[in-house]
Order: sequence, then structure tokens, then C-alpha cells
Amino acid sequence: MGFLGWIVLGLIAGSIAKAIWKDAAPGGWLGSLVVGVIGAALGGWLGSIIFNVGLEDFWSIQTWLLAIVGSIVVLVIYGFLTGRKS
Repeated sequence: MGFLGWIVLGLIAGSIAKAIWKDAAPGGWLGSLVVGVIGAALGGWLGSIIFNVGLEDFWSIQTWLLAIVGSIVVLVIYGFLTGRKS
């Protein structure tokens, strides 16, 4: 997956995670992008450690699930560090 694929995946995954975990989300589309890209990287890393699968193809369902779950984890950690509650 190329750089543009990571950006698009991050923006969409971050937006979905913000919709699920509303209170801890930083604002704007740039916040969604940052949360999504970091979450996709974290989700891919955790998926490779726990399930022995990582981020594969842009259209793969496991890529999207790992990116969204990773983004939610990033939002939970962000909310914990900033004192925001869900």
C-alpha cells in the first residue's frame, strides 16, 4: 500500500473511530487523519503480534478492521492522557 493509500485509510479509519468514540476525539479532519494513521500503524503492529496478520491490501477487510480498532485504541489512550472521559 502506497503513501496515498495510508493517508486515505488513516482519514477514513480515524473518522470512523471518532464517530464511535466521540468524547475523546481531537477536532477536525486533520485530527482524524493523525489518529487514523497512527491507529492504522498501531493496529497493524498489534495484529502482527497477536494474530500473526498485518495490514495487507487497501481493500482487505482485515486491514480496515485493524486500522479502525487501532484508531479506537489511540483515542482511548488520548482520552486517558488528556483526562477526557467517554
